[in-house]
Amino acid sequence: MVAIDPILLHILLIAISGTLICTAVHFIPVGGAPAAMAQATGIGTGTVELAAGSGLVGLITASYMYANGPAPGIPPSMVMVLAAGAMGSMVMLASTMFAGSLVYAYGVAVPFASAQVKKDPITGERQDLYMSKGTQGHGLPTICFVSGVIGAALGGAGGGLIYYVLMQIYSPYIAASAAAVAGVFTMGVFYVNAVIPSYGVGGTIEGVHDPKFRRVIGKDVITSFFVSLICGVVAVFIAQGMIA
Repeated sequence: MVAIDPILLHILLIAISGTLICTAVHFIPVGGAPAAMAQATGIGTGTVELAAGSGLVGLITASYMYANGPAPGIPPSMVMVLAAGAMGSMVMLASTMFAGSLVYAYGVAVPFASAQVKKDPITGERQDLYMSKGTQGHGLPTICFVSGVIGAALGGAGGGLIYYVLMQIYSPYIAASAAAVAGVFTMGVFYVNAVIPSYGVGGTIEGVHDPKFRRVIGKDVITSFFVSLICGVVAVFIAQGMIA
């Protein structure tokens, strides 16, 4: 088995985690202003806010797991930190979509329908029968909700992975403030990888079933990988500066 240099491994893991965050954005049903007016499916805000919001909650749960472990005196594994990040992000975004659904159903009084598929891929329910004239759908159909939860898991796991790697890098040099530095750097990577897909998505996306998903995810993921690779190099250079 070929041994990988720890520095290269850290850079690669940060690149992978950033790519997970970028991929997650495409799964989340982003509706923007049209969704806020019930003229499109999804959550009524943009890609950056949703990706960063769900990811930062995942970062909080991941950092808590890293600091406390599964039990006193037992250090957490990478898998546990990623799982904690994914769970926190999933809970946050699921709560957001549930609250939005209550407003759509009982406040705006619209049925949940998608303009991108004739039948919901999960429930098999017809969508076109409930479309209001002049809209691109409304509410959060089942496929959008499920896709959003999957995206949140990917984003939270990506944030947890960055945090875990950065803590491994910085703890030997600045143990007292390593968590703060790792947290701030992770937030930066989140925002970078939330902005990249916003250009490909171009405003709104319903989730994994949206034809736009297949059109844009490839180039966005490739771009994100290389941008995150640069972020990994910067993180390692910061650590090398601490040594010097």
